[in-house]
Amino acid sequence: MMQAAKIKYFVGVDIQVRRGIAYAVFDRDSRLINSDWAPGSDDGINGLIEIFKELSPDDPEIIAIGIDSPRKPLTQPRKWYWNGRNRNWKQRRAGERGFGRHCEVIIKAHEIANPQWTPLQTEAPEWMNLGFKIFKALHVYPFVYEVFPSASYTMLKDDRSIKADISFANFNLGPKDMLDACIAAVTVQEYLKGNGEAVGNGDKLGSIVLPRPVVEGRIDEVFCWPYSVDIH
Repeated sequence: MMQAAKIKYFVGVDIQVRRGIAYAVFDRDSRLINSDWAPGSDDGINGLIEIFKELSPDDPEIIAIGIDSPRKPLTQPRKWYWNGRNRNWKQRRAGERGFGRHCEVIIKAHEIANPQWTPLQTEAPEWMNLGFKIFKALHVYPFVYEVFPSASYTMLKDDRSIKADISFANFNLGPKDMLDACIAAVTVQEYLKGNGEAVGNGDKLGSIVLPRPVVEGRIDEVFCWPYSVDIH
C-alpha cells in the first residue's frame, strides 16, 4: 500500500445528527492540527467539503478521510448469514431481517466489535442516511474510507507502537465522538502505511478499514462472500 507518503492530511469524521459531525485533522506526523464540529445536516456536509478544499485546494490526493458510518445501504435484504458453529454460510431463514453487510459480518464473526447492522435505506436511522450522503459528496477524493472506531480500539488495545499528539480543543460537545474522529484518522493512516487491512465488500457494499490485519483466530471462510463460492 504505502500510499501515505504523498498524503499530507489525515481526517477522521464521526457522524452525529443532534450534536453534529465531529472531525479531526492530523498531519503526517500524527499531530492534531484542527478539530471541530459541523452541523449534522446538508449544511454541515457542505461545510466539511469547504474545509477539505482548503486542505487540498489543487490536489485531492493529499488528503485521506476516514468516516465512521456505513458507505451505502443495502439494496435488498441480505440473502446469506454466517454460521459460526459450522464455519459456513447459510441462506436467510424466515423471520431474519437480512440487515448487515459483508464487512460487518466479518467484524462480528471475529468478535472485534458489535456492528450496527446496515439496513435498507428506507429503514436506516437518520445518522446513517447522513453518512451515505457524505460518502457520495466526497466522490472526488480518491482516499475516502469507512472505519469502525470500536474495532480499531479492540485491535490496538495491546499495541503501544501508535502515538498521536492531540489537544482537547472542541472535545466538550461530545468527548467520545471527537475521540472516535481521532482514531478514525489514525486508522486510515495506519492502513495507508500498509499496516492494516480492508475487510468485506464481497457484496459490493463497501469495506471497513482496520489499523491492523485480522490475524489471531482468522476465519478464512467468512472472507469469501457466497455469491462467488459454492454453497452446500
